[in-house]
Amino acid sequence: MDSTIGSQLQTCKPSNGMLGNPAQNGATILDSNAPPSVVVADATLGRHLARRLVEIGVKDVFSVPGDFNLTLLDHLIAEPGLKNIGCCNELNAGYAADGYARSRGVGACVVTFTVGGLSIINAIAGAYSENLPVICIVGGPNTNDYGTNRILHHTIGLSDFSQELRCFQTVTCYQAVVNNLEDAHEQIDRAISTSLKESKPVYISISCNLPAIPHPTFTREPIPFSLSPRSSNKMGLEAAVEAAATFLNKAVKPVIIGGPKLRVAKACEAFVELADACGYPIGVMPSAKGLVPEHHSRFIGTYWGAVSTSFCAEIVESADAYLFVGPIFNDYSSVGYSLLVKKEKAIVVQPDRVVIANGPAFGCVLMKDFLQALAKKVNRNPTAFENYQRIFIPDGVPNKSEPKEPLRVNIMFQHVQKMLSSSTAVIAETGDSWFNCQKLKLPEGCGYEFQMQYGSIGWSVGATLGYAQSVPDKRVISCIGDGSFQVTAQDVSTMLRCEQKSIIFLINNGGYTIEVEIHDGPYNVIKNWDYTGLVEAIHNGEGNCWTKKVRNEEELIEAIGTATGEKKDCLCFIEVIVHKDDTSKELLEWGSRVCAANSRPPNPQ
Repeated sequence: MDSTIGSQLQTCKPSNGMLGNPAQNGATILDSNAPPSVVVADATLGRHLARRLVEIGVKDVFSVPGDFNLTLLDHLIAEPGLKNIGCCNELNAGYAADGYARSRGVGACVVTFTVGGLSIINAIAGAYSENLPVICIVGGPNTNDYGTNRILHHTIGLSDFSQELRCFQTVTCYQAVVNNLEDAHEQIDRAISTSLKESKPVYISISCNLPAIPHPTFTREPIPFSLSPRSSNKMGLEAAVEAAATFLNKAVKPVIIGGPKLRVAKACEAFVELADACGYPIGVMPSAKGLVPEHHSRFIGTYWGAVSTSFCAEIVESADAYLFVGPIFNDYSSVGYSLLVKKEKAIVVQPDRVVIANGPAFGCVLMKDFLQALAKKVNRNPTAFENYQRIFIPDGVPNKSEPKEPLRVNIMFQHVQKMLSSSTAVIAETGDSWFNCQKLKLPEGCGYEFQMQYGSIGWSVGATLGYAQSVPDKRVISCIGDGSFQVTAQDVSTMLRCEQKSIIFLINNGGYTIEVEIHDGPYNVIKNWDYTGLVEAIHNGEGNCWTKKVRNEEELIEAIGTATGEKKDCLCFIEVIVHKDDTSKELLEWGSRVCAANSRPPNPQ
């Protein structure tokens, strides 16, 4: 039986409750008294696409206009409930759609042909790696130009227009080239459905002369958008649960660790249900921070090998059984392939597959179903958590700063911790912010995002824009390094146009610190900018913006007090000046291990 899209898009993040709801004030496109063959003026391809976006929960599209998409944009913005957010460049538009999808469950962006498409493709690749449904819409060539020898602008000078499509084929799960009206309805619906079912980006190219043309297939009634729910193979599910319960119930001190694919499987609540039932200590992989409730009584921190939360790795790696739910084991998450876990002790649960140690694997078993069923079969065993309680020593606190002493990064994050609540969300940029933000203790309802699998520096500026746009009731706190900020700084202006009130901490340490700790060289030093001066220039007296440059703890405390008090309704930009060698101990350890992994000599031939 079909279910509406709203029931299919439950995300693992705090929701604003609007995901998947159809527009309440959308224009009626078919006169109820008219025969079905009569085409109403707004039953156009452009309006059909706009309505579909609204139906799946998209309220904002992030765009950069170009001559191939202008008519399409006219029809998108004409749809009630859909707002166009014009970005400074395509890369940031893609990053914004990424950030939006993390909170809302799906995002959308619109660019022009080839010059726009190839500019946004890096962000789409990042969304693909992070399993985010992003609808990437490109305004394409006029239908009359296909199959001719004409050479178009915005191309590489060949009459073959498929270059952009071929590039997108490796970073999207479906590609639709809409250059006729007869199958446009089917192509658009299939692309959107595939994106939502696969939790991956899709590419939709729409010829520039089609969006304004009515067609009978674009009528709004009587069929709303819906997806058929997936289900587990019943026998496979029963066998997987039985095998897993037998395996875990034999163990003396098992543990459970949440991974980033909890989001894809929409299984966060089922994970907590199992964690409550089993009594095991609960860890989280670094890229899943924010998906597992850190206020849970048995939460022991981040499992990240040698750079784990204190005492977490010791408990996980000494366990005789570990249940990894939705993990991604790559060189970064495994700290240069140095995790001390053994396959024969592990149960690995993926969105639709369960693998038990070196033994059986069970396909067509949905993670959510498996976790809920296992919760009813597993014996409660708190032994490993009791061991954790015996060895646990509370975190130390940084040495107090002397009056006017240059600010240290660990002091800064001590104060960031105090800012967190259920009405905030944290965005951590690639770099040392990964490690410092990982140590933050998230209160219930506090959002958290970073891009670990792809690790594209500069991601956080666009992601902050998109995430903040999707959850206007939360205040986003972004921690961005100076090198990353230089890549994508322009869209601070879009945050101002959208009247966002995020707080950006710009950590100015004079270079690419994460690269320094992997492999140092003169290329890791960047030109210093007057970052607050730059943001003031972008502000240019339009919108609500406040900036501050801080060099010591006293100035930081004052700046945070202003940002959360008098300037709470402003976009606040705080430039934090720290020493170039001031890094977390975790980055030092992680960097040396990743360097060793990168430096392995070729295997003998």
